[in-house]
Amino acid sequence: MSSLKYLIAGGGTGGHLFPGIAVARELEKRFENAEILFVTGLKQMESDIVSRYGYRTTSIDTQGLKGRSLKKAITTLMKLPGSMFQSAVIIKRHSPSLILGMGGYSAGPVCLTGKVMGVPTAIHEQNSYPGLTNRLLSRFADKVFISFEESREYFKAGELILTGNPVREDLIRVQAIPETDQIFTILVMGGSQGAMAINRAFGDALIYLRSMGKALYVIHQTGKKDYDSVSEFYRENGLQGEVAPFIEDMADAYGRAHLVLSRAGAATISELAVLGKPSVLIPYPYAANQHQKINADSLVRAGAAEMILQTDLTGEGLAKVLIKYMDNRSALNEMGQQALKLGRPDAAGLIADQLEILIKARSAD
Repeated sequence: MSSLKYLIAGGGTGGHLFPGIAVARELEKRFENAEILFVTGLKQMESDIVSRYGYRTTSIDTQGLKGRSLKKAITTLMKLPGSMFQSAVIIKRHSPSLILGMGGYSAGPVCLTGKVMGVPTAIHEQNSYPGLTNRLLSRFADKVFISFEESREYFKAGELILTGNPVREDLIRVQAIPETDQIFTILVMGGSQGAMAINRAFGDALIYLRSMGKALYVIHQTGKKDYDSVSEFYRENGLQGEVAPFIEDMADAYGRAHLVLSRAGAATISELAVLGKPSVLIPYPYAANQHQKINADSLVRAGAAEMILQTDLTGEGLAKVLIKYMDNRSALNEMGQQALKLGRPDAAGLIADQLEILIKARSAD
């Protein structure tokens, strides 16, 4: 198997794409001249993320069903035949040896069409509570990879394999916790698109911390929408820190951070665990079936994170939580050690193993 072609389909958020990139890197290491094409939705953010890592992308016109009004859901369903036709054209042109669906609405038409066309198909679920696309696709996929044991009960068909959630190789090498004599550094991020509630509460927390005489260094990923307003807030209030709409070098940011303040997307949860990073998690309250809260619970139960619900989020309350860990580095380190126990740094390798088995089985038929 010196040269193989793969389609990796997924999108909607970076959480569906970054694990796919991690698997793509593993496949490239194993197979000479592996050809990998990502299939995403039409959001510019999706193709930008994939292209940043040097992979080719193409897109299909499709949208998610979850949380939409009846009218918009009907419109989305009416697009399904068109998106399946687009998928068929892509599959015929690329002639993939295998299709890997990473969740998100764009994975559905591609994986389903691929199965109809006789292409071996596998899917990966990042969250504790599986998304609608993967719950439906599990009935057709040859293999279903899950990140959390809790996911198992929601799948009624398919060969289920617990692999964990793939983390990019450049992140796995990150030092767990910086030296304690360095200024306390916090990494703030709300996912690939930012989070207004976290940005505002953290700004207020910084002012409170300053009033308490607490010094810290900030690395703040704002998302594109909030970048200007957050930057202006820092300037107006004389606050210091690295403020960016999107952090290109996450390995560097993680490596310098003593504590991470973040949403609880599956990719972030997996990165925190693999890196042994202490965290304060604020789950996105409108995530389908509260899956971010379920994700966060997996770390909180293990003593690997603290959670604040968005309904309880205030600047002063957040500042007091941060002070607790700034003043108690041993508690911070213990949190990091508990996170590390949950990490699955071999997830991409386990998935690649199973994909190889699937391709060999197809070749033997």
